Amino acid sequence: MNKNTQAYNDSQTLVDKAICDRLATIINDGLPGAENKVWHRHPVWFLYGNPITGYSKQKPGIRLMFWSGADFEEEQLNVKGEKFKDASIFYKSVDEINTEDLKRWLEKSREIQWDYKNLIKRKGILKRIK
Repeated sequence: MNKNTQAYNDSQTLVDKAICDRLATIINDGLPGAENKVWHRHPVWFLYGNPITGYSKQKPGIRLMFWSGADFEEEQLNVKGEKFKDASIFYKSVDEINTEDLKRWLEKSREIQWDYKNLIKRKGILKRIK
């Protein structure tokens, strides 16, 4: 695990750290070759410079977000972004993480991607890249 991601996880409460550690392990396994770094103060995984997934601590719990998740057609990713194509799920306990669901979402994240990497260059217009 990236040392900055581990430091982020270690800074959480015990319950939230368990969630973050589990998410990081599953994401690392499910996105081999992805770059992982702390971006905008929380762990994010990138493929070819494009943000794919990440998590952050928020009031409702640990938010797992997929940048292109709105197009995954997954009921559990029910927190949709208003401006972009992101979708999220919140976890309050490590027991709420369904490994099979998460693996499926990671597979979809390789196939369904919007080009956030070039969003500024395209003046806020998103284009699908896969």
